[in-house]
Amino acid sequence: MPIKITTQRLYLCTPDRPDLAGFIAACVRGGVDIVQLREKHLDDEALVRRARLARQVCSDLGALFILNDRPDLAVDAGADGAHIGQDDVAPVTSRKLIGPQRLLGLSTHRPCELASSSDEPIDYVSVGPVVETPTKPGRPGTGSSYVTLAARDSRRPFFVTGGVRPESVPSLTRSGARRFVVVRYLTEASDPFANARALRAAIDQAIDETTDEATAP
Repeated sequence: MPIKITTQRLYLCTPDRPDLAGFIAACVRGGVDIVQLREKHLDDEALVRRARLARQVCSDLGALFILNDRPDLAVDAGADGAHIGQDDVAPVTSRKLIGPQRLLGLSTHRPCELASSSDEPIDYVSVGPVVETPTKPGRPGTGSSYVTLAARDSRRPFFVTGGVRPESVPSLTRSGARRFVVVRYLTEASDPFANARALRAAIDQAIDETTDEATAP
């Protein structure tokens, strides 16, 4: 059966790090559903080795594992899928590389990219960054209006990126977000488990409150 995005709400994007296994385990135990390894400085052999380690931790704890940029290595790494950007391997080629069972995600930053994603063989999109972030230097923030557009028009599940923290979640949720990508709030945390738990609680609460408001008479 193909893997699908269903109840997943919190998506961690992390570079490689010396404590990778323990860090991922702490984040997943705190509420992360999906983990993406985004590492551009390792050779192929080392990247596959680290990806396999991350995948094993995710598998043991019930989370999905995604490899960034390298659909050609995702199968060797045992990943649940691959994530590509606008300037990476084309979605059609990426799908051929990973096959029909694995997830394929695509980053979008502009309305035209979101619109064209509807015709691509992908399973989910990311939208953003909503605010400018050091993890994407030089890329301006899209603003919350892009989240609202995605909530209205996206034919795929979408994850919001850019400055995701507990305090930013309520306004993003009111704009239409239901799934979130986190980077620095966890990768820079002194206690990633506590931060993941706080962020997941904020997400669940904001979604519950938004749902209650929508169904109130």
